[in-house]
Amino acid sequence: MKATTPPKTYRVKSFGCQMNVYDGERMAEMLGARGIVPAPEGEDADLVVLNTCHIREKAAEKVYSDIGRISKAGAAAGKQPLIAVAGCVAQAESEEIMARAPAVSMVVGPQAYHRLPDMLDRAVLGERATDTDMPAIAKFAALPPRRRTAPASFLTVQEGCDKFCTYCVVPYTRGAEISRPYSDLVTEARKLVEAGAKEITLLGQNVSAWSGENEHGHTVGLAGLIRDLAKVDGLARIRYTTSHPADMDDALIAAHGEIDALMPFLHLPVQAGSDRVLKAMNRSHTADSYLRLLERFRAARPDLALSGDFIVGFPGETEAEFEETLALVDAVGYAQAFSFKYSPRPGTPAAAMDGQVPKEVMDDRLQRLQAALNRDQLAFNQRSVGRRCEVLVERKGKHPGQWLGKTPWLQSAWFEGAAAIGDLVQVDLVEAGPNSLSARLREPVTA
Repeated sequence: MKATTPPKTYRVKSFGCQMNVYDGERMAEMLGARGIVPAPEGEDADLVVLNTCHIREKAAEKVYSDIGRISKAGAAAGKQPLIAVAGCVAQAESEEIMARAPAVSMVVGPQAYHRLPDMLDRAVLGERATDTDMPAIAKFAALPPRRRTAPASFLTVQEGCDKFCTYCVVPYTRGAEISRPYSDLVTEARKLVEAGAKEITLLGQNVSAWSGENEHGHTVGLAGLIRDLAKVDGLARIRYTTSHPADMDDALIAAHGEIDALMPFLHLPVQAGSDRVLKAMNRSHTADSYLRLLERFRAARPDLALSGDFIVGFPGETEAEFEETLALVDAVGYAQAFSFKYSPRPGTPAAAMDGQVPKEVMDDRLQRLQAALNRDQLAFNQRSVGRRCEVLVERKGKHPGQWLGKTPWLQSAWFEGAAAIGDLVQVDLVEAGPNSLSARLREPVTA
């Protein structure tokens, strides 16, 4: 590749999970520290970072499509931008990306993106660079301080996974479970609050596996970290995701009933309602143990809203086994959920299993599952009507004077009135739809 002038503008496009959103924000901060600014809306950037996700089918093909589109736009404008591919597709397919996409200057994995500025220096000189090293949590020490953030912000506390579910690429693209040090997390949380955060969501591929030594030298788990973060002045709300049923301990269950700042919302993936399918997935729980675990959480926090993940059409899944998933959904009554058709990921054990389910069967099952989940989400929202609660204002609505924010149960709620982004306001929930609620702003109490 030819040498080029250093980029003045950038655009980071993140796909997939919330951890990718966090990583994208941190890469943007690194570029900002170099004096590179976000490209104005509607204008082409000098540097484009595609922060990729490898969970869903055809993820790599979508990356190549984006690369082609960016290159074509650059050719039409007479100036080719620098392109970096980051994230899990970069980790899994770095050599193929470099061979197949000559427009790409940099390929960097999710554990090495702290080296992106150095790779950029090489790219400006005309070199192509790849870095898919997995140096545990070294990247966090190299990232710039948090300076400006949204009212609801993310904080990665744990990375990687040791569970090796047979359908999942995370252990191969993100590595083994590793916990960031307690002191680093408390410091970053304080910086986020100073930068404008009122709510922090703690992130991890298996966030409930986090552990570390607190300031007194005692080993604590996620519940202990949450208790101490709840003491940070100005931090009003705490959430966490994504958890594994195997790592939900008594202390975390108790925390939901004892810590006001910990929001009444739990995302706990189950994936299927059939014990045989769960075993084939290498999930350590059964449908019954999962339901009993949820009962314990609900006993600690009766108004808890539940969310989950589901995969339909896992190899060998029968109609009767799918019906067991529907039965589990009926038993739980999820407030929210994510559901997907099984897609074979190269290198995972499930990709080589017999009994791959036909696409049309998966399509039918997904529609039926989503109908049940949508029914329950609407029912949960309808039961919320009449509640009085706090909403964290996150952005303006579609109409003048309208605001949109999140309830404690992670529902989107909109209202009209005098407010500002970042405010925590009292509202009455007055009307429910399938995906959001309308609310009435409470008049502030005057002395």
